[in-house]
Amino acid sequence: MGGAAILLWDSGQVVAILSRREGATEILVRKGHTLERALNYEQLTGSVALGDLVVVNTTARSLNLGTGGYDFVIHVEGKKAQGPPGRGHIMKLRYTPCQFSCLAVEEEESPYHGVMAAADSLEYMPVICGSLHSILPAAAAAVKWRSNWQARVAYIMTDGAALPLAWSKMVAGLREHGLIDQVITVGHAFGGDLEAVNLYSGLLAARHVLAADIAIVCMGPGIVGTGTKYGFSGIELGEMVNAVSILQGIAVAVPRISFADNRPRHQGVSHHTLTALGKVALRPALLSLPILTRERYFFIREQLLAAGLWGKHRVVMTSGEGAFEILDGLGLKVTTMGRGWEEEREFFAAAAAAGVIAWELFLANAKGVHPGLNNDQ
Repeated sequence: MGGAAILLWDSGQVVAILSRREGATEILVRKGHTLERALNYEQLTGSVALGDLVVVNTTARSLNLGTGGYDFVIHVEGKKAQGPPGRGHIMKLRYTPCQFSCLAVEEEESPYHGVMAAADSLEYMPVICGSLHSILPAAAAAVKWRSNWQARVAYIMTDGAALPLAWSKMVAGLREHGLIDQVITVGHAFGGDLEAVNLYSGLLAARHVLAADIAIVCMGPGIVGTGTKYGFSGIELGEMVNAVSILQGIAVAVPRISFADNRPRHQGVSHHTLTALGKVALRPALLSLPILTRERYFFIREQLLAAGLWGKHRVVMTSGEGAFEILDGLGLKVTTMGRGWEEEREFFAAAAAAGVIAWELFLANAKGVHPGLNNDQ
């Protein structure tokens, strides 16, 4: 039997505004003799100011989970939420005290309903698929680098981890510097330029509403893992590949690679990737690999062969090093699991390789050339 759900809360007074970004305000809350950081989402709880009394959810911080040491505002005394940006009847966070309505791109009141009703193909649009939010900056920068900043890139954020788009400081930075053009939030994720009911319609909206050249799909910051084969939210990588293939797109899957993680199950290609692409993905994809040392190449090749990925998917190796010159030049720092580019070179290089591959696919598609996905290496 499952254990009882736990929701911990407390109240306090706002004594400092630490920072503001679109949709979110970081604050300092005094609770008795202690000070704690908290995050307020204006769409859910309205604006917040110095001196306001707030009720905050303390569950994740109390359990020492990965929310960066933040509490989350549940209620601001005397304030109302901003409310939905327009009409709409699709509920997110359904049947919870925080449920709210939004105008989904598919519904009848949407100006794009007709387009979405007719859309049923991605028309070979390349879609970069990743199991961690941290693939996003390198993949997006590589696309912009290879396309000389011409490519139109849409980010589709799933609900596999963080639900509010505003939680991601990285997305805010990527948008500010033009590395991502527009965002679609799908499922119960919210805050994008467009809201979509599920991944399939989110993909179609990227192609037919936003006119994206390339889409990048991955969850928001965070991931759920349990140390079991199937009990992790990144398993959605396989479902992404299926969705892209069913809709006649070309999936470019980014493997989770690490030689810095001390856990054996994440050495080389993570067991997360091997399970998602080996068991869950029912359709073939292009699997991006960076340029590797001879020793690491054969280590990863043996992993892919043993898991059946080498024959199931088409493995493509290339370099996307120019992406990191862009990120460094813009002052955008990339990390995964708390480790940066220097420690996790292969992880970020695999994401950058996917960006290069995606742009080459776009160019081929423009010429009417569509790649086969059988691995003939």
